[in-house]
Amino acid sequence: MKRSLSILTLFSFLVPYAVVAAPPRTPDKTVNCDILVVGGGLSGVATAYEAILAGQTVCLTEITDWLGGQISSQGTAALDERPTQRRKLFYSRGYLELRKRIENKYRGNINPGNCWVSDSCFLPRDGHEILTSMLKDAEKKGKGKLQWFPNTVIKELEYSSDGKLISSAIAIQHQPVQGAPPLNTFPLSQTIEDAYTYQNSSRFAKTIVRLVPKQTKSKAGSNAPNWYVVDTSETGEIIALADVPYRLGIDARSYLEPSSSSTQNDSYCTQGFTYTFAMEATDNPQTQTMPAFYPQYAPYYSYELKRLASFPLVFTYRRIWSPTKGQPMEFGGVKFTGPTPGDISMQNWTWGNDYRPGTSADNLIYNRQQLQSAGQLQPGGWMGGLRKEALRKAEEISLGYYYWLTAGNTDSQLGNGVKQPQPNNRFLSGLDSPMGTAHGLSKHPYMREGRRIIGRPSWGQPEGFSIWEIDISRRNYDDEYYRKTLPPDTYRRLKAALGGLEAASVLSGQVSPDKVARRTRSTIFPDAVGIGHYAIDFHPCMTKSPPETPGNTDRAGERRGAGQAYPFQIALRAMIPQKIDNLLVGGKSIGTSHIAAAAYRVHSFEWSAGAAAGTTAAFALKNGVAPYQLVEKLPLPEPRLQLLKQLLERNGNPTAFPDTSIFNQNWDDWK
Repeated sequence: MKRSLSILTLFSFLVPYAVVAAPPRTPDKTVNCDILVVGGGLSGVATAYEAILAGQTVCLTEITDWLGGQISSQGTAALDERPTQRRKLFYSRGYLELRKRIENKYRGNINPGNCWVSDSCFLPRDGHEILTSMLKDAEKKGKGKLQWFPNTVIKELEYSSDGKLISSAIAIQHQPVQGAPPLNTFPLSQTIEDAYTYQNSSRFAKTIVRLVPKQTKSKAGSNAPNWYVVDTSETGEIIALADVPYRLGIDARSYLEPSSSSTQNDSYCTQGFTYTFAMEATDNPQTQTMPAFYPQYAPYYSYELKRLASFPLVFTYRRIWSPTKGQPMEFGGVKFTGPTPGDISMQNWTWGNDYRPGTSADNLIYNRQQLQSAGQLQPGGWMGGLRKEALRKAEEISLGYYYWLTAGNTDSQLGNGVKQPQPNNRFLSGLDSPMGTAHGLSKHPYMREGRRIIGRPSWGQPEGFSIWEIDISRRNYDDEYYRKTLPPDTYRRLKAALGGLEAASVLSGQVSPDKVARRTRSTIFPDAVGIGHYAIDFHPCMTKSPPETPGNTDRAGERRGAGQAYPFQIALRAMIPQKIDNLLVGGKSIGTSHIAAAAYRVHSFEWSAGAAAGTTAAFALKNGVAPYQLVEKLPLPEPRLQLLKQLLERNGNPTAFPDTSIFNQNWDDWK
């Protein structure tokens, strides 16, 4: 694994290129699709997988050249799973196939990294290769077709005359110009503006692609959409570009979101994002070169807690390759095998390479007002919707974290005398390194939160459907905090919402909120099309700007919503945006609240949401029905919705956990 260019050289080398979007030239080619999937992460791959098995022609775009998002281009090749669900192997069929192929790749070992955070830690490049083979096999089995567009972004959308349908999309695909450095030489902050610019540059030659429906009308001969666009991007790019209603960041405290840290919405405070990297244990000490920017970020780094203040513990936490078994160790109640030379660890640490901005001066994902001010919602103005400077600083804090791990002796949370240098390690960079980049950082940052749609008005949620904190949390809302913090009417509504059949009596005052039995399951959705299970896990934004300010702290109250969750469902209403009838949403941008999103973001959920999106789009095309028509009359029965749910179940894509019923209140076995 070679260092093709020095890390510091890469971060100081800027090639001039155009940064302002120009009017589009005539597209170089037109490509026909039944379903356009934007974003090649796990949810995008799952969407394509199910749609191809259903015989559809799928166009799949991705800003990087790897499929898999979390497990590949974002470097987090450590499957986040809950013990009960993993023990029962109760997952979507494609996710089970992914796990099986990981195990086969490593000759019967699903955990070649011998990590302790997961039952499966592996090399990111292998994640991409496995998913590529899965899609190829799906083409053979389902007779569908994949048209894969790596290094490609969506620049513009075109609409029907009434504005209710996306009629086509304009994409930009880039490749290095002759004589320029290869792809993945430079980090995203240095290439993102170029990727969204029509003109060729000194780095990239651009191919302009117009993506259009394959069918002139619905196969069923109705007025239903004749193709679908599915937004599975990491930040909700298409929902921003299409300007459908969405939320970003903190939701105001309410009876639905009682643990919110704010009485008002705050779109600037999203979860932290992370450039992961890989490091290798060595026999001998290595020379560790301090980056010029290290002093700026040194006040941030920490092991965070005394029970985590062990380098072997942190190294093996997400170890992705371990050819030799180390000696048994224990620290902070965790048992693991220690590092040995040749072991490779992927780093993803809250007080390390997480970057956690939380103000209008430094937030990564632009809100609607910021997009408008920057001209990104004007024709031809879309540039990805991200702050380039936040990306750059996240890249720096990650490189600085490696230096802190190997040479640092300070700790911002635990004080002096805790952190000791660990020089017997080297940073892995080069195009043949685990991250597949010359600079050694992941191709794209690991995203924990993006823009989240507000679904269409629905029974019980007239302002638009969302999945909220109280729909999934195991929290005991009898806690004194909620009694004192929430206004009496809000607290009464909270207890009524959790009271089931007693709700009306609580609201009317006939039953005291204190007498309501605590609900011991998640909300059961009649339009459930997928499942997930994970803790509500926060990497909060920081109080002050910039995040690395000495003495900075997590935003007050942000971790209050964290904790255990019941197994939960993915409602179809959470995947259908307002305004546009042929747009579906998968991945992290479905309609969830800020707190619920902290659980609806991990690997198996992303796959289940994608499987639901791909199946729903294919079902809608075949049956000449728009997805919103399947849910618009709820809670009244809808036969076509039941057919979709039956199809999902028949195909091995669960829509509910075992024994899910309004009469079954005992979900405590699902830990």
